[in-house]
Amino acid sequence: MSSPRVIMLTLTIVLVVTVAPNKAEAARAFFVFGDSLVDSGNNNYLATTARANFPPNGVDYPTHRPTGRFSNGFNLPDLISEQMGAELTLPYLSPQLTGQKLLVGANFASAGIGILNDTGVQFLNIIRISRQFQLFQQYQLRLSAQVGQAQAKRLVNDALVLITLGGNDFVNNYFLTPFSARSRQFSIPDYCRYLISEYRKILGRLYELGARRVIVTGTGPLGCVPAELAMRSRNGECVPALQQAAGIFNPQLAQMIQQLNSELGSNVFISSNTYNSNKNFITNPQAYGFVTSKVACCGLGPYNGLGTCNPLSNLCSNRDAYVFWDPFHPTERANRIIVQQMMTGSTEFMNPMNLSTIMAMDSQN
Repeated sequence: MSSPRVIMLTLTIVLVVTVAPNKAEAARAFFVFGDSLVDSGNNNYLATTARANFPPNGVDYPTHRPTGRFSNGFNLPDLISEQMGAELTLPYLSPQLTGQKLLVGANFASAGIGILNDTGVQFLNIIRISRQFQLFQQYQLRLSAQVGQAQAKRLVNDALVLITLGGNDFVNNYFLTPFSARSRQFSIPDYCRYLISEYRKILGRLYELGARRVIVTGTGPLGCVPAELAMRSRNGECVPALQQAAGIFNPQLAQMIQQLNSELGSNVFISSNTYNSNKNFITNPQAYGFVTSKVACCGLGPYNGLGTCNPLSNLCSNRDAYVFWDPFHPTERANRIIVQQMMTGSTEFMNPMNLSTIMAMDSQN
């Protein structure tokens, strides 16, 4: 006859097995929209030049292989997932995104895109934001088929969403050539106003599609990236015209988000001031343990700022000493600092609240 202790132990094991939720079901879903700063590999599946699925990209990723991320390792969405205690979201175009994986969320981002449809035309076949939203609708139909419409709607409403747009509208559109079509059409202040009005429509559409908690990142200090230093800088100073553009665009974006929230009567959109995050360690890299914020770890030419990061590029040996991985994108370590500021930063970085506050608040609902 079994002793009471054995019976209790058996009961406990049965309870744990029955009650312990599947990790994918337990964690909050996470959706990602935007450009190469947050693309986790969608462009691998497209006929485009905007790809990072070759070494040395991914040199510090757990597999030490390229994944399509424009990074030596993890990118922003990966590190946010890590903070949420969730699995990494898969690119929507990945054949692995089926079954239980759909409950984790999905990444729709595509390198090269912008707020405007004519941004990134040189990259040919990329997933513009309107198309990312169509794929999000397709995703919701697939999810509904699996868990039912009511649960699918709840999962989307309860999810965390990240959207990162705007940088390419400057570097791969307005400032791409000395006399680009957009620079002939608009002054910098007028162009910023136009971008904000178009971005407002995009965020409104995202709300219509069910997003209720959305982190919206601004642009970084565009004139300070190694690519722009290599092409336009005098003596390694940040390029004034691009800095002016970022200086106008980011405050207007924050203001537009505030207006949207007040119209919706809820803090749906959270403004993430990545300009301040980046500016701090670009201005004073040593304070954050970096050796340089001017030279990219991987690239060619002045500041390693020319071309893409590829097998022929110069490659630094210590990625943690560099703010920039390639001519445009931060290293994993720089991204970790940005995500930490998203998590716990003051309103200087996250407005009206940081990610820790969001997660604590939303877990009570």
